[in-house]
Amino acid sequence: MGLKAKDIMTTEVVTIEPSATVAEAVALMKEKGLRALIVERTNEEDAYGIVTETDIVYKVVAQGLSPQSVLVREIMTKPCIVVNPDLSVENVARLFARTGIRRAPVIRERLLGVISVTDIIRKAL
Repeated sequence: MGLKAKDIMTTEVVTIEPSATVAEAVALMKEKGLRALIVERTNEEDAYGIVTETDIVYKVVAQGLSPQSVLVREIMTKPCIVVNPDLSVENVARLFARTGIRRAPVIRERLLGVISVTDIIRKAL
């Protein structure tokens, strides 16, 4: 039958509000040892977003902007690509390869976890 996204995803998801500053996001990423944060929805109908260290480097630091004055909502990707918990790991890998992303939230009505290239390498091989 094979592994599914829900079998290998990380269930302890760290999120941040879209109104937080990039400096706050960096501090949280550093504290938790993460390379990305899921950005909370503003309401039930809203989409989740994602902010990555690459976003911070290219959209803030390289532009000479202040992490204290730029908000997460200004640099995040939203809506972001999401994964169904029942998607096979093989199909998640194909999705990542096709889109060039390295991680995605796992969602079924609500945020269940995050799956990353690292999860696939560590747990599926």
